[in-house]
Amino acid sequence: MTDATAGPRARASTVRVLWGATHPGPTLVVTVLSLALGIAAGVEPGRLALLVVAVLAGQVSVGLSNDAIDVARDAAVGRTDKPLAGGALSPERALAVAVASLVLALLLSAPLGPGLLAAHAVALASAWTYNAGLKSSPFSIAPFLVSFGLFPSFATLSLAEPTLAPPWAALAGAALGAAVHLTNVVRDLDDDRRTGVRGLPHRLGARVSVLVAALGIVVGAVAVLLGPGGGATPAGVVFFAAVVAVAAVTVIVATVRPPGRAVFQLTMLAALLLAAQLVVA
Repeated sequence: MTDATAGPRARASTVRVLWGATHPGPTLVVTVLSLALGIAAGVEPGRLALLVVAVLAGQVSVGLSNDAIDVARDAAVGRTDKPLAGGALSPERALAVAVASLVLALLLSAPLGPGLLAAHAVALASAWTYNAGLKSSPFSIAPFLVSFGLFPSFATLSLAEPTLAPPWAALAGAALGAAVHLTNVVRDLDDDRRTGVRGLPHRLGARVSVLVAALGIVVGAVAVLLGPGGGATPAGVVFFAAVVAVAAVTVIVATVRPPGRAVFQLTMLAALLLAAQLVVA
């Protein structure tokens, strides 16, 4: 390997490690949700592009800060799937990128108006508070209720004439956030307990957490179905049925075998279906 190629390869490797530590799946799902909600709200293309990139930067900051803060815990339980825990990159460097991504997210939000900037700042502060320690308390679900409850307003606050999303949309977002939290940690409950993390899902137990998450998914779907008024569209009914079906499958999977990664993947699928339901509502 020559010096000329070593530099670019090293940088590419660093980017891959950083991306792997952002929780890429949820990061991309939330980013796609922002795009779908923005299209549904009628956000002008230029403003929509800013919103989507701002959301992506914010999610990168949340994912990186989570793994940087938890690196010692992840290493202690042998989380080889976590790049930072494996020593591929120092947590200090990852945290520095997380902070830079946070600043970038807010800078990109600012041109869209003070309402969007404030909402995004509150949502990101809530998520960082979870990473910084709230995850170990009975109130670990609170940041998800706050951040996801605000999320539908990101699109409406990005309009040239900004406004908050209607209450039913905020309810749907908060319900989905609760489901994401409760299913995201079920496969890690034992490892978390060994390292001192004891949030709400740990206190409820895996199966109860999944059942409550499924209920949250259904609550979100009902809110979107009934909230707009004027009767549901045929497409809205189809997506409502799909969300409820995914919730039912999630419960079945958690009942027949110990809850694991599959229930979180099903929740992410429900999130995308719920976004589609919001678009056609």
